[in-house]
Amino acid sequence: MESPQEFLRVSLVQTDIVWENPSANLAVLEEKLQSLAGQTDLIVLPEMFSTGFSMHEKGAEIGLGPTTAWMQLMAKRLQVLLVGSIKFKEGNQFFNRLLAIEPGGKIHRYDKRHLFRMGSEHEFYSEGKSPLVFSYLGWNIAPFICYDLRFPVWSRNVNLRYDLAIYVANWPAARAHAWSTLLKARAIENLAFVVGVNRIGVDGNAFTYQGDSALINFKGISFQDMGPSEDIQTFRISHADLLQFRTNFPVHLDADAFSLD
Repeated sequence: MESPQEFLRVSLVQTDIVWENPSANLAVLEEKLQSLAGQTDLIVLPEMFSTGFSMHEKGAEIGLGPTTAWMQLMAKRLQVLLVGSIKFKEGNQFFNRLLAIEPGGKIHRYDKRHLFRMGSEHEFYSEGKSPLVFSYLGWNIAPFICYDLRFPVWSRNVNLRYDLAIYVANWPAARAHAWSTLLKARAIENLAFVVGVNRIGVDGNAFTYQGDSALINFKGISFQDMGPSEDIQTFRISHADLLQFRTNFPVHLDADAFSLD
């Protein structure tokens, strides 16, 4: 197993999204991300960063499409792990799929498990079946998507399998308090760093988003809440600090055993 890189630089990209217009969104993001070259190890984009939270076929990716190719290009150019979710079509099914793409082009995939029924997401998309944990620079990373945040069993850090959880989101401003509270809860109960990246602006369904993206440590303390502005923030997290806290406060040793059906 690869020894963890001591410090991991994590960049949170809080941005508006042009409704169902991948080419416009990729052009804007490409310009924004140039400043991160050599400055970070991991870049996190919001949920459905190329289309917005859309329940239409327009903008859906098929196979190795233009958005996936763009992510591979940017990951290589910036020498980062690039993370964000995209609308995918496979046969007659659609998936809200997170991609985590390494500089060498390797792709890690996670399909959203919990579909937001109040927005009819479950009527258009198919749910994912499996959680994902993968290693990058020796850090074990578990990605999730938006509504997954409300379900602690799915996020449970069984046997401390991950060091960092990532939640990409289109989380409306009307429920901003729940967003900030649940991010902290997931960090505390799982003894892990947690990243939450949410969009800003107004989407094609007239829902308003206020961002509040954050990186939170294993004590539930936010490095800095990003508020409602368009912004990119980069934070440095320490693997040694994480391990020391787990050693000093080993809550996981008293956790209840369970299995998912």
